[in-house]
Order: sequence, then structure tokens, then C-alpha cells
Amino acid sequence: MNRLIDGKVISAAVKERVRNGVSELNAKGITVGLAVIIVGEDPASKVYVANKKKACEALGIISEEYALPENTTQEELLNLIKELNAKKSINGILCQLPLPRHLDEKLIINSILPEKDVDAFHPVNVGKIMIGDYDFVPCTPAGVMEMLKYENIDVEGKTCVVIGRSNIVGKPMGMLLLHKNGTVTICHSRTKNLKEICSSADILVAAVGKANFVTADMVKDGAVVIDVGMNRVDGKLCGDVDFPSVSKKASAITPVPGGVGPMTIAMLMQNTLTAAKRQNNING
Repeated sequence: MNRLIDGKVISAAVKERVRNGVSELNAKGITVGLAVIIVGEDPASKVYVANKKKACEALGIISEEYALPENTTQEELLNLIKELNAKKSINGILCQLPLPRHLDEKLIINSILPEKDVDAFHPVNVGKIMIGDYDFVPCTPAGVMEMLKYENIDVEGKTCVVIGRSNIVGKPMGMLLLHKNGTVTICHSRTKNLKEICSSADILVAAVGKANFVTADMVKDGAVVIDVGMNRVDGKLCGDVDFPSVSKKASAITPVPGGVGPMTIAMLMQNTLTAAKRQNNING
């Protein structure tokens, strides 16, 4: 392994940039506000929401949390989003997923105004990513691209393989690499010759949600390996990549924890700042 790609260091740089941007807007009399909605008692969601709130406070972003009971009706949730859509002091709205089963996730996401959709899950924002003319990108893929940029890893002309085709990570990840002129293959559960395809990658992104799924025999010597996975094995966090073996072959690799994870919240803060700028007709 030549180098470890440290998400803590890179996310700190992103947050510092956001902090300065928020200060510049504050100097013009503009506040930056993020509303986070959480429905129910999911423990992981509660941790994520608490971390988002903490990040907002550190960067000068006003954070409004709406913790709703498990039995919240769809109408009640839609009414809250409608109020937040109209609220001038709120620039970004995030509805923590997953939602309880009785709520229509798709309908809820689609009810958030595209210009306040800082998760970039709304079909309008998804379409913008497809054509390469976007304001926001889903936070995890955005974080991966920021890491590659920070480490001066050029995507152009590289063979890029993404394992996983989720709407939140895999698909947008593939599009972002394509927009940087990578040659992209997206692999999934129906892919044949997975090992062969992965071992051709100059840049390999694992977002499959299976602990230690990517082994050394799937990785080309000198490849850049980005591990998006967040799994627990015997109470310990681990990624989708078998780090001990793969790190010996990779030229650069992200650890778990401390890799892509910290970038996700940092990029949410960046998206919220971008939303505030767009809503106040400020470029840059």
C-alpha cells in the first residue's frame, strides 16, 4: 500500500471550506438552515441525525430537527414538508431514511422541493446528474469524488468499476466517474465474471453492503480502492473490502471506519451551503 486515503483529514478540509462560506453569507445578512426529519426510533438513524446536528452547529448552519413518532401519518409528514418548503430560513430539507413501512418513501422524497433536496434524491436532481448539469449530488458519491480530487487521483481515461447499483450510491457514483471521463462498469448481483471485471479496474468502488466482499484476488496491482461499505462483524465496523489483504495490492485505499463515512456528512454540509447560495442568487 502506497497510501491511506484519510476521510477524517479530507472531511475536515471540506468542513473548513463550508464554515468560511457560511461566514461569508452571514456577513451579507444571510443565514444557512437545514431541517432534518426523523420518523420513529431507528437507532442508526438517531446516531446519523445527531452527527448531522453536531456538524451544523460546528459550521454555523442553523439546524432544525423534527423527531416524529413511529405512527406519524403520511398526511402529517407531507404537511410538515410543505411547511418547510415554504420556510425561507430553511435552505435544505433531509428526511432520514429508512422510513417506517406504512409511509411511501418515493412520495415523501418527491414532495421536497428540488432546490431544497440536499440529499439529491428527487427525480429532478437525479436527472440533472444524468446530464451532468447538477447543483447537488448524493452525499456519499460526492464524498468519494472529493477524496479522489484531494488525493490528485485523475479519473480521465481510467477503467472504473463500481460494485453496487443502488440509487443512493452505485448509480450516481458511476455517472460522476463518467462525467470525469472514466470508462465505467457498474456490477451487481447478476454480473457474470465479477472477479475478472473487478481485477481490470484502475479505480474500484465497493458499495455492495457485504462485509469483506472484495478480496485481494479481485484487485489489480496498483489499483485505487474506495470502500463505501459500513458493516458490523462481531460488533466491529468493517467495510466491503478485506482491508488486510487488499491494502497490500492497492496503490491507495480508504479504511473503514475513517474513510468514506466522514465525507458523507461533510458533503451534506456542502450541499446545504450550495442550496443557500442558489436560493439567494449567489454564484460560486
